[in-house]
Amino acid sequence: MFALFFYHRNFMFVILTLLLCSIICQILLGVTYHRLIRETENMSVTKNKSIQQLKLKFTGCTQLRETIPNVPVFVDKYLNQISIGKIPVSFFKHLSGQLTLLAVLVAGIGACIGIIRDESFFMVAPFYLISFLGLYLYFAASSLIDLPGKINILRTNLVDYLENHLASRLDQTRLDMRMAGMEAVSPKSENSKPDLEKTPLIKEAAVNEKAQKADTEDAHVSLQNAERKKNPPAFTPSEAEELELLLREFLV
Repeated sequence: MFALFFYHRNFMFVILTLLLCSIICQILLGVTYHRLIRETENMSVTKNKSIQQLKLKFTGCTQLRETIPNVPVFVDKYLNQISIGKIPVSFFKHLSGQLTLLAVLVAGIGACIGIIRDESFFMVAPFYLISFLGLYLYFAASSLIDLPGKINILRTNLVDYLENHLASRLDQTRLDMRMAGMEAVSPKSENSKPDLEKTPLIKEAAVNEKAQKADTEDAHVSLQNAERKKNPPAFTPSEAEELELLLREFLV
């Protein structure tokens, strides 16, 4: 019986390789979600970069909008952006199914070629058996890994942490900051009282400075007047006018 499987060894090798890759994709997805679930069980000390980015983004949005009305949608967006390396998780989901279908297609092509060559039923039967066996292994691995169940658990853990733990901490932090701000304002108001008591002294000093400036200006004006009296002009205003007329006549 096993000799019949190896009779078309090239087809069997391709079919088994495709089925193995399909199951590996399922296992890879299961391991990825399992690790994320373990990280979300203690998110306060998590070292996962994607979860840390989620926490920072949620904190930033909360500070801008005060509250996020729909946390589940926020978490769903994060779940849709999960990737393995730089390849999104959704790619591996679709790839696993496509590889299984491709394995079944190759098995069908091998069976058709065997029928065209007038091979017996026992020679073609291994293609049908490997197809049914591959489909069974694919669906068995999918049910054991249970990707939808793991996604629901991860989603529940994230929503619970963001709504019931992180949001309440942010509210408490805001309240503490407001209380600290009020306490900082009260000492300033107390310190402003002595300044009010010093204002009369400041006003008195300003008045004295203005009086001193006025005295110095008056003294300067008086000195100028005294100098003018000591040195009177050589001509009176009328004599100056007559002299100006004479000079004009002489020049003309």
